Amino acid sequence: MKLPRRTFLHLAAGAAALPAVSRVATAQGYPSRPVRLVVGFAAGSTTDILARLMGQWLSERLGQQFVIENRPGAAGNIAAETVVRAPADGYTLLMVPPASAINATLYDKLSFNFLGDLAPVAGVVRVPNVLEVNPSVPVKTVPELIDYAKANPGSLSFASAGIGTASHLAGELFKVMTGAQLVHVAYRGDGPAMTDLIGGQVQVGFATMTASIQHIRGDRLRALAVTTATRSPALPDIPTVADFIPGYEASSWFGIAAPKDTPAAIVDALNRETNAGLADAKIMARLADMGGVLAGSPADFGKLIADETAKWARVIKAAGIKPQ
Repeated sequence: MKLPRRTFLHLAAGAAALPAVSRVATAQGYPSRPVRLVVGFAAGSTTDILARLMGQWLSERLGQQFVIENRPGAAGNIAAETVVRAPADGYTLLMVPPASAINATLYDKLSFNFLGDLAPVAGVVRVPNVLEVNPSVPVKTVPELIDYAKANPGSLSFASAGIGTASHLAGELFKVMTGAQLVHVAYRGDGPAMTDLIGGQVQVGFATMTASIQHIRGDRLRALAVTTATRSPALPDIPTVADFIPGYEASSWFGIAAPKDTPAAIVDALNRETNAGLADAKIMARLADMGGVLAGSPADFGKLIADETAKWARVIKAAGIKPQ
């Protein structure tokens, strides 16, 4: 998922501008050498930008460089396996995207069990998706979209960033819960999906707030609702899908994990410093257009991953989704 250039520069500049703060001592002198933070997607993706933002913060707080290592491929599975196979010493970490929960069901023959083989460290941010339409579509509300789709079956298509992505699953959940007949069109990332949505080649989207917000503010897309359970401060006047479809919730979330059996003292230290970053005014400002922070304990982040894995398993099976 590629970020709009303005958002990319905004977040990247924020990471570079983070102030140096006093280094804190952790159990047994960790870290005593550079730490790898592995990212399963290319530079410029939301996962990558968040890794660089938090990596810069952790570098300043812990006194060792957190090196971002991009290992794209297989919807993030290559990066996840890299971390699963690494020593459980805190020196190889994973920036966890929502694909990690989705892939557990989408792929039949993974060589690892994400829930069992990785230890949750800390949540970072939850990013809303936005139910949006090309302005040519004659609807302005979620109920109007449902009615139009049912009255004109097969006439509306929805774009996603690819099979099994958060934007794809958000659309499939919408279809399952409403019975609306939307035709899925998969793209290779948010960039081309948004280009065709704006151009009218597809009519409906469920892209992340990060990918959508500048187009919404520029009136190139019409936002009908955000997909999180509560409204987004970035689009405070836009209702939630759940206001019209009780129980609907879909979002992209990101955090940090380590190989299982990583010492609890190291996990706790990383969690504490990550949460301190999420309370920092400069980082909060960088994240303002993305969503709400996920500060909490490793157990809190672990529960989120488990809940999302079970949730998307049901949707994948109900919709019969297969990987590309």
